[in-house]
Order: sequence, then C-alpha cells, then structure tokens
Amino acid sequence: MSRSIACIDYRDGKIFIAKRQLVGDMGGRWEFPGGKIEEGEDLETAVVREMQEEFGVTVKVGRKITSGSFEHKNKPCTLDVLEVHFPHDGITEPFILTEHTEYKWADIKEIPSLNFVDSDLSVYDAVKKWCENESK
Repeated sequence: MSRSIACIDYRDGKIFIAKRQLVGDMGGRWEFPGGKIEEGEDLETAVVREMQEEFGVTVKVGRKITSGSFEHKNKPCTLDVLEVHFPHDGITEPFILTEHTEYKWADIKEIPSLNFVDSDLSVYDAVKKWCENESK
C-alpha cells in the first residue's frame, strides 16, 4: 500500500495551498502540499524532506491532524495529514518552487470551489474542522 502525506500550515485564518505543475495525473490542480513517504521514512522525516524539495525551506512538524484513504490507479493508498509551520509566509521572501507553479494562502471554505486533487478533498472535512478549532 502506498503512503502519502499532506502538510497543513494554517495561520491568520488562512491555509497554505499550492498548484501543481501541468504534468502528471494531478497536473494543474491545487493541493495541500506533500508527497509520497519513501521506504524506511517516518512521517516527520517525510514531511521535512518533501517541504525542502518542493519549497526550499525547513519546516517544523506539528501534530497529526487526520488520516484518510483513497485509490490511485486502482491501488489503495493512505494519506496522513500533518500540521507544519513554515519559517515564513513565502510572500516577502518567495519560496523556491520545484513541483508547483504557484501557491497562496486561502480561506479554508474556498477549497471546494477550486480544482483540488481528489485525495486531499477526501480529508477536507477533517482539515476544515481542525482549522476552525485552531481559530478559537
């Protein structure tokens, strides 16, 4: 079974999302950034590696928010969703993009109206609830 991670940085009422390059199955779609967990990696190591590869920053890893499952090319996959803290917001000092064409801080309620990847939509309700609790 394939294992993937989705990384959630939520601050000032906004959630960080990124738009994938126009290649592959999910090309051009928005996502919670993350990726596949490599053989022998734990969740924290995978998160730090993926964010370094995709945005050129070292993140702090928080707690696990939720887990979900989905199928990709008829193969079962699990998705672990973790809280992360970017060292800055990527606005005054832009992130270095390797897998995405753009990123933004979005209102969590905006997600369903965007062309979002299906695997992340499968955990959207839990992520939305977590963000709402963080705002209290």
